[in-house]
Amino acid sequence: MSGRSTFSSRLVGGFVLTVSLTILMGAMSVVALAAVTRSKDDVIAATNRQLFDSQQLSTIAEQRIGDLRAYLLNGEDEWLAAFTQDRRLFLAKAADLRTLFTDARKRALLDAVLRSEAAYAAALEPTVQRRRSIHDLRTVTQLSNPLVKPARITLQSDITALIARVQADAEAARRSSSRDAAAAIAAICTMTGLTIVAAVIIAWRLRRRLRRQVGSAIGHIQSSSAELEASAAQQATGGQNQTTAMLEINTTISEMLITSRQIADNARMVAAAAEETADAARSGDTTIGLTRQSITDIREQADQTVRHMVALGEKSQQISGVTDLVGELAEQTNILAINATIEASGAGEWGRRFSVVAEEIRKLADRTAGSAKEIRALIDDVQAAVRTTVLATESGAKTVDAGAQRFDEVTESFRRIAGLVATTNDATREIELSTQQQAVAVEQVNAAAADTAAVTRGTQSTAVQTRQTAAHLSSLSNELQQLVGVGSAG
Repeated sequence: MSGRSTFSSRLVGGFVLTVSLTILMGAMSVVALAAVTRSKDDVIAATNRQLFDSQQLSTIAEQRIGDLRAYLLNGEDEWLAAFTQDRRLFLAKAADLRTLFTDARKRALLDAVLRSEAAYAAALEPTVQRRRSIHDLRTVTQLSNPLVKPARITLQSDITALIARVQADAEAARRSSSRDAAAAIAAICTMTGLTIVAAVIIAWRLRRRLRRQVGSAIGHIQSSSAELEASAAQQATGGQNQTTAMLEINTTISEMLITSRQIADNARMVAAAAEETADAARSGDTTIGLTRQSITDIREQADQTVRHMVALGEKSQQISGVTDLVGELAEQTNILAINATIEASGAGEWGRRFSVVAEEIRKLADRTAGSAKEIRALIDDVQAAVRTTVLATESGAKTVDAGAQRFDEVTESFRRIAGLVATTNDATREIELSTQQQAVAVEQVNAAAADTAAVTRGTQSTAVQTRQTAAHLSSLSNELQQLVGVGSAG
């Protein structure tokens, strides 16, 4: 067979190339979006870990101050052990933060916090030692140290500066990851445009080439048929050889007619399959629209959860303020009870009775202060859980937004597939119409050849010319069979 490609091979080749470009574009889009999403999640997780640990430093420092006050008031070793344990937790948390920080500025702020903590510990050491030697605390002024308060304020301000720096870096990392996502989306849009342009060019070139070749082949067939008809009109009689040749021509044309009808039937089947594919694409577009609405509902629920959590955090802060007030009242009551006990010890028998009452008041104040600390610790846990829930909910909302955007891209892909299927359907219908016209022409040629065979059976002088014309028509018919992919398939 000749080196020309068939109609079916060109249609299949164009369709395979278009589908390959679409699959390649989709794969590259998925890979790019997955990489950007993974990078963004890693950045958010790292910054959230740094921010949470930095805020833990502030919490541990406040807890340490509370334990110190409790020890200074009652002198129990339990509170001193808790105070010492708080410092160990503070230093361990600072060591963990050092492993997380890669920025020199944040490490410098962390070093400043450690220096402030060391200065604060050094300022507290004389006060702690003095409290160990005092067994009868008459007034809190016995433990006053002018160096403690400035050191504590410096430590708190350094911790606040560190938290502010971590928050600023987290916001910068979020903006950078957003820029990367925008760049990936722009690249995907560019690749999508190039794929569409390539598919349009392929479809246009394939359609033009097929139309030109089919027209040329049909023109040759019609020209040869006209020559055969003119030669047959000149024949008055024909011989047995010419009759045999004409019968062979009739057989060939009949096979061509059958083949043309088969091509028309196959074209109708392809058109039906293309229509079903278009219906499936439109159905997929509708399903994705419903899914997008569900994602929108999920986002609204996440926003409502964030609002509830923020309200819970505000209520927790109000409760914390009340708890601080109760703790301060308990400390003042404890001091008053101690002073009342001291005064009652010098009042004789009546003073001893009042001393018993003052002692009970002091114990009640101690229990109240302890309960206030426990409530404050529980409130701190609630606030930390609220912050963590808000961050997780916001992260989930961002993931939902990214999923909604990917659904939009999938919807656009379904629409492009439907457009390509419609183009293929139009080309198939044109091929079907061309083959039907060819079948009509072949039937006319078949009828003319039969008439020619009946009229020219007795001619001998024009038999050679008629045989050559019939051979030419047979050759062109074979080329048409190869072009439409029928004769060469056997």
